[in-house]
Amino acid sequence: MNNTSPCILVMGVSGSGKSHIGRDLASAIGAEFIDADDHHSPTSIAKMSRGEPLNDADREGWLETLANFYRHYREAGKPLVIGCSALKHRYRDSLREGAPDLEILYLHGTREVLLERLNSRGAHFFAGEHMLDNQLSTLETPDETEAFRIDIRTDPAMIVSRFIEHLKRH
Repeated sequence: MNNTSPCILVMGVSGSGKSHIGRDLASAIGAEFIDADDHHSPTSIAKMSRGEPLNDADREGWLETLANFYRHYREAGKPLVIGCSALKHRYRDSLREGAPDLEILYLHGTREVLLERLNSRGAHFFAGEHMLDNQLSTLETPDETEAFRIDIRTDPAMIVSRFIEHLKRH
């Protein structure tokens, strides 16, 4: 890993805390934070708002955009944290096209905890138990060689601290 300008992916299904943890992590290491949800196409947002899961074709341009963010920041020597579901291994491979040395923090939670979080948050285009179940069935869980995994019930400051320690060891 390039310690002067790490590229980091904070991943997990909706409700796992990617945005919260990603912002906290970026702040702690002096990086920019990008929420991948802000870069979905209007068509994809409308689809998700109707409770329709996205397919691989829907995500293709979105993943390319995110990989380009990594590429741009990496070339500029600036650290970047992106919060993105990155459910499938090939999605994470797409992101690595922009950052071959991508470090991944995987936020893991049980369906019950995730659903409780989703039901408690305000207006968001991702809604519904069906959508969560679809994401959980689509998720290709990264193993310990691909990502640092931590339970979402862990205190956010502790998640950030443990991941930074993980980065220092690499």
